[in-house]
Parts: sequence; structure tokens; C-alpha cells
Amino acid sequence: MENTNPFIKINPRFQKLIFIVLLILCLTVGITPPIALLLGLVVANVSGHPFLPFNHIAIRYLLQFSVVGLGFGMNVYQAMAIGSTSFLFTVISIISTITIGIIIGKWFMIDKKTVHLISCGTAICGGSAIAAIAPIIKSDEKQTSVALGVIFILNSIALFLFPAIGHWLQLSQQEFGLWCAIAIHDTSSVVGAANKYGAEALAIATTVKLARALWIIPVALLTTITFKNKTSKIKIPYFIGFFIISMLLNTYISPISFIAPTVVVMAKIGLTITLFLIGSGLNFNVLISVGIKPLLHGIILWIFIAIMSLVSIMYFI
Repeated sequence: MENTNPFIKINPRFQKLIFIVLLILCLTVGITPPIALLLGLVVANVSGHPFLPFNHIAIRYLLQFSVVGLGFGMNVYQAMAIGSTSFLFTVISIISTITIGIIIGKWFMIDKKTVHLISCGTAICGGSAIAAIAPIIKSDEKQTSVALGVIFILNSIALFLFPAIGHWLQLSQQEFGLWCAIAIHDTSSVVGAANKYGAEALAIATTVKLARALWIIPVALLTTITFKNKTSKIKIPYFIGFFIISMLLNTYISPISFIAPTVVVMAKIGLTITLFLIGSGLNFNVLISVGIKPLLHGIILWIFIAIMSLVSIMYFI
């Protein structure tokens, strides 16, 4: 595939060499998820992604592997305690975010389907929610791409912004883990930001985010009714079941403790590569294709859920 960057023309072989070298670099311990994302952005906007058609497939499976692997570092009892305390908060935040998103979309006069995709992506779990909702509302390629573009751009910013704000506000591990699980869109950036903040924040953020992802199912059912589409199938995030199984194994099967740390390390490396691939798909063309109104819609909605959840966590939970 030729270089997709409109400014620099690079020999396809050299383009592949740059990509492979940086990908291998992400396998080393010294490369953190935020740095991997930056390396991906460099690839996208300087040399270009030589394997772009396969990027979304690799991201999906690597992220699922990473999430399941992280389950081997968690305890079922801890997860149940976290889930029970965040349940009501999750319900309120999802309903309010989608409602505010629809209101802002009408105010900006953005088409209904794009608004719904961005709102669901912000409220639940980013690209996964958009992928589940898009077939139900029968959105076209441009509407889906715009929504995904908005989510991925804001995810990239969140990976750097949230840990900085967390340290500035002196948030505890529990507070930060809950906050980023609620206010950051995609699971990849949630895990990346929480991992940078601390082990406890990572456990809390991963558990809450995956529990939140299950809300794709009721939201998808309501979407089917709203858009009057009875033919579309709902995409259920089955990998969450494997995450639960990995926690159960780690909690109740003693021999697992010998391999669990290695699996967790591999999962974190998988996450680092995932963020590199996400960054490598965000070239300048993506920014142009999004458009100012959908991007503003996503930013305002994101600010709303970030501030609402942060205030609630700091003063009411």
C-alpha cells in the first residue's frame, strides 16, 4: 500500500521498515502506552501506515487479548465490590450523557445518526459502542467514520491529559480509576491512563469499564426501538466473559499464580502495541474528515461527562 500521508512521499519498502522497527520498539519495557501512541502518530503523519487496511482488525483482537490477560492480575471479590459501588453511578452517567449528546447535536444541527453514534461512544465504551450501534441505525460509512474519528482523537488526548489532572488534583488510586473508566471513551485509553497512574487504579478502571461496556446491550435494544429497525443483530462483547473467567482462575486456582504475572506483563505489552496501532491510524486526513461541528459536539459532551463524574467522585462517592 502506498504512503497515505499527503505531504511526504516515502519508498514503500522504507515505509514498512520504519513501521516494523517502531512496532518492535513497542515490545520493549521502556515504551509506555502514551509513548507508543506518540510513535504511532509519528508513523501516521510522517511515513504513513503501510498496513492500514488491517489496522482495525489488529486493534480489536489485541485489545481483547490485553483485557483478558489483565484479568489474571485481579481478584473476583475486589471486582464485585467495585462493581456494586459504581452501578448506580454508571446508569446515571450513561443516561445523562446520551441525553445531553442528543440536545447538543440538535443545537449544532448535526445529522441524527452521527449524533447518536458519538453520544453512545462517549457514554459507554468508545469505538466498541459505535461498532455495535452503527448497523442498528444503518449509518453510512461517512457517519460511522466521523464518529470513530472524534472518539479516537479525544482518546489520544485523554491518555496524556487525565493522569496529569489526576496528579494535579491529588486523586487517590480509587478515585482516578473510577474517573477514567467513566470519562474516557475507549477501553484501550482507559487502561493505558490507569496503568500509568498505578496498579490499584488499573484494577478499578478495567473492572468498571468492562462492566460499563455491557450496557451496549440495553442501549442497543433501545436504539432498535427508537430507529425502528427490527432486522439488525446486537454485537455482544463476548470477550468480557473471558475476562471474568481469567479473574476466577486467578482467584480460585492456586497454580495460576505462577504464570499470572507473566500473562499480565504480556497483556500490558499488547496494550502498548494496541495504542501504537491506534496512533498510526490517526493521520491528518482523519482530522480533516471529521469536521468542526461533530468534533465540537464530541468535545463538549466529553467535558460534560468528565466534569460531572469528577465532581461526583470527589464529593459524593
